[in-house]
Amino acid sequence: MIDILVYITSGLGALFVLLAAIGTLRMPDQYLRISVNTKAATLGVGLLLIAAALFFLETSVTTRVLAVIIFILITAPVGAHLIGRTSYFIGNKLWKDSYIDDLKGKYNKTTHDLKGLDKTEENEEEVESKS
Repeated sequence: MIDILVYITSGLGALFVLLAAIGTLRMPDQYLRISVNTKAATLGVGLLLIAAALFFLETSVTTRVLAVIIFILITAPVGAHLIGRTSYFIGNKLWKDSYIDDLKGKYNKTTHDLKGLDKTEENEEEVESKS
């Protein structure tokens, strides 16, 4: 019975890693590639690690697997966010069919300030009042 679970989880894990690799090649811009890698590859690696824990059925292996899975679940989204944010700030273009640019007009490239919605509205009011 455990062998079947190992086969299923390792097969699904390998499938998700494969889908992440294909998504990296097929997505049109860096931001979508980051999204694919963060979600699919994290799930795939997590399933492969669960398969390893099920295969060995030892407490030491299982605790290490859980520690690695927790570490990946915490660090992958943070790393992807930082890579995406840096990509935006250095000027990587969005895909031509992207509808929304949430940061448009909120980032000052000379001072590197990122303003929230309330500060952007205040600055627009200040500019209008000075004119």
